[in-house]
Amino acid sequence: MTYKVAALYQFVSLPDFREIRDPLHAICSELGVKGTLLLAQEGINGTVAGTEKGIDALIAELRQGVLFRGRLDNLELKFSNASEMPFGKMKVRLKKEIVTLGDPQTDPTKKVGTYVSAAEWNKLIESPDVILLDTRNDFEVEMGTFEGAIDPRIKKFSEFKEFVASELNPTKHKRVAMFCTGGIRCEKASSFMLSQGFEEVYHLKGGILQYLEDVPEEESRWNGGCFVFDERVSLGHGLVERPEDRSLVSDE
Repeated sequence: MTYKVAALYQFVSLPDFREIRDPLHAICSELGVKGTLLLAQEGINGTVAGTEKGIDALIAELRQGVLFRGRLDNLELKFSNASEMPFGKMKVRLKKEIVTLGDPQTDPTKKVGTYVSAAEWNKLIESPDVILLDTRNDFEVEMGTFEGAIDPRIKKFSEFKEFVASELNPTKHKRVAMFCTGGIRCEKASSFMLSQGFEEVYHLKGGILQYLEDVPEEESRWNGGCFVFDERVSLGHGLVERPEDRSLVSDE
């Protein structure tokens, strides 16, 4: 059996996110969907898996159901497949942030960098005046990244602020391109960098996963696997599972 996996997020005001938690969990359980969804005042983020029918029904509920009342009208979605159910149970968690940067002034609903499609990404990062940043954690970068990308060597995303402050300068680094797994970390990272005075900040729309799906392997600038936060561990071109990368992940 093949399972459908949906990675999703949207930054949007959800003042009632606490009240949404239990009904959303019940809907997922009824549909046989497993995984993790994070809810916060600033939006929703997560990855879930189930049958095609179950996932499609959940996405329809998120977009059109009574819980969100049409607020998830710009839901960023990325679908892939798994040969086995990649999650053990369903979790809906309440958070201060759906991706933790720890800077209250950073608001992706007000200002973010310029989106660049997977089809245009190679052209952008080949420009000699563009600084290419991988915004993911160090163990993710070790598994795979784009040619020539700078590794901030961070253990968690909240350390990205310190990296920018110590290693980058808006008067020197005028064009910055960044990427992450599905796009959500770049929403915050680009918003933060713009607030720090960086002039041109670009980010890969749909993240690495979109690139691996859209760009033919023979044209790709990506090396290695893309770490995903489930039992599949890593995906490659065409969003195909890479079982060879499982040995790179500690059991700790």
